[in-house]
Amino acid sequence: MEYVASSRQRHANVVFQPGKAALFVLDVQRYFLDFDSHAFIPSAPAIVPGINKLIEAFTRAGRPVIATRHFNTPEDAGMMSKWWRDLIHPQTAYNQYIGALDLKNAIQIEKTQYDAFLYTSLEETLRAHQIEQVVITGVMTHLCCETTARSAFMRGFEVFFSVDGTATYNEELHRASLLTLSHGFAIPVLIDELLNQMESDAA
Repeated sequence: MEYVASSRQRHANVVFQPGKAALFVLDVQRYFLDFDSHAFIPSAPAIVPGINKLIEAFTRAGRPVIATRHFNTPEDAGMMSKWWRDLIHPQTAYNQYIGALDLKNAIQIEKTQYDAFLYTSLEETLRAHQIEQVVITGVMTHLCCETTARSAFMRGFEVFFSVDGTATYNEELHRASLLTLSHGFAIPVLIDELLNQMESDAA
């Protein structure tokens, strides 16, 4: 996508610095990744190996990994219940993280809305760790990932949005998010670019 590339050139002063960054792993739960779930995202399993590589690299570098888990009760769903008519209930097995991700050392945050900052301790957690940059991975590209990226930007964090570490239901929605985010909110990056920078910094 030519526009995404040109946006990166225009914001060449925003450079990934692992020592200032935290990794977000948003909502990589069975609800979205189990084949028998009605909400299964066909492209989502393909992003898991790359996210695991980032988790390993951030953990090895002593950088925070923050995993969110989305679920709702009728009391806290708000517009989510009116819009979707289906909730990820706390008691369902689909609420759980997928077993393929290594999140044992991650900071885990529960959320009830698209925005991982809304009604959660996420911002306080980032401030406590003196974080200046965030890397967005997970699902869905155009909902929770995009909304959280915008919210992080509005709170003064530099946002790096993983092109191949996020997934949604079709390429059209994925590309639309990348275009809008690269215009006003985030730097689109590939997982290998992030890993290479982390390896370079560690050398």
